[in-house]
Amino acid sequence: MRTLFLVPGGIGEQILLFPTLEALKCSYPDAEIDVIVEPRAKAAYQVCKSVHDVFIFNFADRNGLADWGNLLGIIRDREYEAVVSIDRSWGIGFLLWMTGIPTRVTYKGGAGSWFFSNTVPLKSKQYVADMYHDLLYGLGITAPCPHLEIKVTKSDLDWAQAEQDKLGIKDSGYILISDEETQLEQGEVAPRLYPVKKWQQIIDSIAQKQPNLPIVLIQEPEDTQWASSLKTSCPNVQIITPPDLGKLAATIAAANLVICTDSIPMYLSVAVGTYAIALLPSGTAEKRLPKHDSRIRVLQSLTDSIVDISPADVLEKIWQS
Repeated sequence: MRTLFLVPGGIGEQILLFPTLEALKCSYPDAEIDVIVEPRAKAAYQVCKSVHDVFIFNFADRNGLADWGNLLGIIRDREYEAVVSIDRSWGIGFLLWMTGIPTRVTYKGGAGSWFFSNTVPLKSKQYVADMYHDLLYGLGITAPCPHLEIKVTKSDLDWAQAEQDKLGIKDSGYILISDEETQLEQGEVAPRLYPVKKWQQIIDSIAQKQPNLPIVLIQEPEDTQWASSLKTSCPNVQIITPPDLGKLAATIAAANLVICTDSIPMYLSVAVGTYAIALLPSGTAEKRLPKHDSRIRVLQSLTDSIVDISPADVLEKIWQS
């Protein structure tokens, strides 16, 4: 079965789709699965085990008739048997109806849902990976949602090992800290969520209690300011800069613990099974993290800002038995 998925959003949203793609592949082992995603999300499929081809289309751009016509042509040329779209807008619904794909699945409601052949209830308050997985009911697949997993290659693991050797942390293990900037739809960047001064307090306290346990900061290739600021005030921390998602995943897989905000490293920690402490705004944990995963400890603010989470609360989670 040749199937197409249309998935808006960034890398995090794509990673949370992986269990759905895996479930489809398990039900149809010979299925050929393609995705159409925004340019900012393409990198996610470097660590996906189930996708055949990735097509890029900037849905948020001011696309003209020629752009939509080209996309329509690409989809028609592939002769898909089914398409699954998280976007249920009128324009996307009409586009997919024009493709002639016989089975078109989306959620109920929405301006364009009547262009689809099959619709399923939208349960938006549940874990996003489960919400995406519900779409498979529209393809007649009722198997439970599998655990989030990714593909980490030997070359990525070798790179992470070489970096650990370079930093002198190969045999000691390490705590990994990430406060990743969030890419918004129009290419803008949201400000970092947790203050540098609070990170400093956490790092200093860990160093006092466990002086031989290295602390490593994830530095994004495009942004060195956050890690540099912490390095200035906490000179004993190490910095690592994975150049792509696969090497980031390998770095996380080798860590003893990840302390992070709602970011790509949080999802990768779930996927590779590394213990993590996630700092989240109120009411987001149920949607962003799986239930009953003992490896993930959540600190939720009482407000929509994690600034309210104290370093003392983070440290308590770290030293919990």
